[in-house]
Amino acid sequence: MIYYIAFILIGIGIYGILTQKNLFKFLVSLTIIDTAINIFIISLGYIEGKDVPIYSQYTTVANFVDPLPQALVLTAIVIGVGTLALGASLLIKVYEKYETLEVEEIAAKEAKE
Repeated sequence: MIYYIAFILIGIGIYGILTQKNLFKFLVSLTIIDTAINIFIISLGYIEGKDVPIYSQYTTVANFVDPLPQALVLTAIVIGVGTLALGASLLIKVYEKYETLEVEEIAAKEAKE
């Protein structure tokens, strides 16, 4: 079931990238795709009936869920936040220069110059 949610979110993000002419909405669509991929990777690492990968004297290694997808997603979240911050700062600079975030208006202003 969670796979379907991830695929629906990826579809929404791709639809937003293909249809939106506003750069802020484009950045939000990229963030939605990033989140959906993280959800998908985490859902791949889940195994029904297994324990959290924390060692104790009462559990064996055979009962653990693989911690690698969790580590990869944690790294991907940090990279995603950095990418979002960079994209937001670039949007601020674009808005300061062109006073709009609409792609068609920016292209028209650039053609005049």
